[in-house]
Amino acid sequence: MRRALATALLAVVVSACAPGPDAVDETAPHAGHYVALGDSYVSGPGTGTPTGVPSGCGRSDNNYPRLIAAALGVEKLSDVSCGGARTEHLTAPQPTPQGTNPPQLDALRPGTSLVTLGIGGNDVNLIERAAECARGSSCLDLNAAGVPEWLASVLAEVGIRVGSALAEIARRAPSARVIVVGYPTILPTDAGECALEYPESVDRLPSLRRGLEALNAMLAEQAAKHGAEYADTVTPTRGHGVCAPPESRWVEGLESVTGAHPLHPTARGERALADAVLGVIR
Repeated sequence: MRRALATALLAVVVSACAPGPDAVDETAPHAGHYVALGDSYVSGPGTGTPTGVPSGCGRSDNNYPRLIAAALGVEKLSDVSCGGARTEHLTAPQPTPQGTNPPQLDALRPGTSLVTLGIGGNDVNLIERAAECARGSSCLDLNAAGVPEWLASVLAEVGIRVGSALAEIARRAPSARVIVVGYPTILPTDAGECALEYPESVDRLPSLRRGLEALNAMLAEQAAKHGAEYADTVTPTRGHGVCAPPESRWVEGLESVTGAHPLHPTARGERALADAVLGVIR
């Protein structure tokens, strides 16, 4: 009798603790097919062991798509990000020194459950401009209080292309959760923090920082317009840009000290980007 009663009580407890028919596993929608799209800030060159084909894309086995995939336990990751990618390479092949990367959107499937998109910086050549700026050359426009008119015009054009890409992602992968990933903190708000690293460029850096802010604002705007989400990576990486002390720097300076590409996220930077995206997902 006692054994029968204990068995009955155990059955009640198990039944109460088991998920009901309406229970939702928050990770389940992302445990299927994850597609990572974007440029070198996504592929993470030099942050781990090179992986993927073509090798000219510079994908790392420690980039944020792989960190996200591991955290979510996805069944299939299609990381088609590629260094040097522009918005045009979402729908057109991208030649690299070691092979051609197919159009990135071709990786999407009707059953794709998660998509991240990090792109736009190469369209406005901001990395090249950052390198020139750090070396003491001109940055954007020292006399502009805000964003120079030419850059605002370019960003508007890039915004249209990003918006078109988001619409196409929704068409090809209608059930996917889509997250646009912004660019991290590269330069501090106070340019004086760069006096030791880049003494000849301190007065030029604010114009470049405003350009980076405008790029992220455009990406956030397009995400909102097209029903996607936006992962802010500036806030969690503040204080870890190129002018931070080497031990706390998450974006390399002109001279790499970790193996990551100059002016690109380090391994810790890729971890921070992954955490920002996971924060949106969870």
